Amino acid sequence: MTSGSIDYGRLDEGRNCNYWEVDPTLQFEARRIYPDAEFEWAEDVLSEFGAVLGERMADTADRIDEAGHELRSFDKYGNRRNEVEYHPLLREQEEIVYERFGVTHDAFHAPPGRDEPVGLSHTLLMQALLSYVDSGFCCPVSMTTGAAIVLDKFDDGDLEEYFEALTARGLDEHIEGAMFLTEEQGGSDVGANETRAERTDDDGVYELYGEKWFCSNIDAEGALALARTPDAPEGTEGLSLFLVPRTKPNGAVNDSHFRRLKDKLGTTSVPTGEIEFEGAEAYLVGEERKGFKYMAEMMNFERLTNATGAVGVMGRALLEAKVRAANREAFGSPIEEYPLMRRDLVDLSVDYEAAVAFSFEAARLYDEREHVGDDAAAYQLMRLFVPVAKYKTARMAVDTTSYAMEILGGNGYVREHTTERLLRDAQVLPIWEGPSNVLALDVLRALNRENAHEALLPYVRKKLDAVEHPALESVAAEVESAFRDLQDALGTLAVEDDEYAQYHAKRLSDLLFDVVTAALFLDEAQWQIDEEADGRKALVARRFVETRFGDDDAYGVTSGSRFATEDDVFASIVKYDSVEPASLLDAEARASE
Repeated sequence: MTSGSIDYGRLDEGRNCNYWEVDPTLQFEARRIYPDAEFEWAEDVLSEFGAVLGERMADTADRIDEAGHELRSFDKYGNRRNEVEYHPLLREQEEIVYERFGVTHDAFHAPPGRDEPVGLSHTLLMQALLSYVDSGFCCPVSMTTGAAIVLDKFDDGDLEEYFEALTARGLDEHIEGAMFLTEEQGGSDVGANETRAERTDDDGVYELYGEKWFCSNIDAEGALALARTPDAPEGTEGLSLFLVPRTKPNGAVNDSHFRRLKDKLGTTSVPTGEIEFEGAEAYLVGEERKGFKYMAEMMNFERLTNATGAVGVMGRALLEAKVRAANREAFGSPIEEYPLMRRDLVDLSVDYEAAVAFSFEAARLYDEREHVGDDAAAYQLMRLFVPVAKYKTARMAVDTTSYAMEILGGNGYVREHTTERLLRDAQVLPIWEGPSNVLALDVLRALNRENAHEALLPYVRKKLDAVEHPALESVAAEVESAFRDLQDALGTLAVEDDEYAQYHAKRLSDLLFDVVTAALFLDEAQWQIDEEADGRKALVARRFVETRFGDDDAYGVTSGSRFATEDDVFASIVKYDSVEPASLLDAEARASE
């Protein structure tokens, strides 16, 4: 594990390095959320994976993005094929991720070196690292796990063969999953879906008719799709869930037409297209008319994946920016030595740590809910944090990659320098798994239907009450004030009408993210001071609170503050230097003068 300052100047760019070793932020969160014995096993796995990603897959991902894949709907005789011809390097990526590292296997079956499966937090952390190099490929990896979660929870055993294939470690036995949700007339309004499912004489076997408009991983053998049986009511209550493979069990191509692949801005490595079901053989998952409930389970995981994928994109973009700032000279000095660039790198780093802390806290709660089962508080918090994490990190990833490109200058706008691809790939993150408005409305549903505030308020209160170190007192006071504002906001929305609540839903989500993240940072800072005699997280907490809750006149220009540009602060937040806790009190005293 990395300790001490990181010299980014030793790298020419953000590759040919170990992504786990150069990211102490991810290391810190992993230690926090993994059970101790699990982290002891996982640490070497994560390090080995980080090395393969940085030293090999960083290059293969660029080459796949440049070349893309091709759809073959028919053969030369006009027979249906519905095949995607993949770039040959994709096979190597699949061998690394599925076979060598078991990313879709280890949460369901014991990996080598363990007697039991690992938690899904490990899967999500591996996917965050994978998104350092290819968030497009991370999409089918994630949906494979998501489909397996659904079958594991709701299948009565008829689809066991598909579950075993989705979670197989051997590549020859492995299949990928997908989630075919979007239809052109409905978009995010899933209740408007029109694809219909006709019963056949075989129990549990149906024929699907209709169109799916945005099908990522279009040729998946373990795809899940929502459809409506003829006698089902309108809306989400009438939807059933089906597994629709590309090929039938006898090897024949299923009765579907893959019309075209979308010409997308980014995520080229995952083929996304349009499917017309023409009597496609499909297998009912669970019971009829419970499809939306079943799909919601997969959606929770996919939204978490979107958040942890955003973390990976941000981490890589920030790495590229730090390396460039350390190596690029302007007017006789590396640009990282100039106050304005230092301030920017500090704030980019703090944003990244915020995205990591909140996303993996949501992952921890998701895992806790999975393992404990009937823990109402864990479910309420998970149900609230997941849409917030997806909404906030998606937007943060776009902003971070855009500014990282700016730090690289003209090179950042050129394909060979990666940030161009990171920005193209990041731009889909606010769209996948529901756009910002849909997620903000889901936050309201979590509060109104699940009474998530009942768990939220004591959760934040407990973290604030645990703060003891004098250097954290003033920061904690600011967070206390913001926490009161959040409670006032929740109280206001509780008595106003639906239109008022919808109008303010995104700003409420922003406030919720900021308050919870600040409380998390304080909790982490207290732990780091107590356990490691290091005050670095306290500096991160202080800067986060300054930028979120500060109310300086003239936007702070007249404040006299130089916090983010001070040598010790810059080295600690950007380069991970440790901080003597006693020095925090000196800084606190200077700030109050």
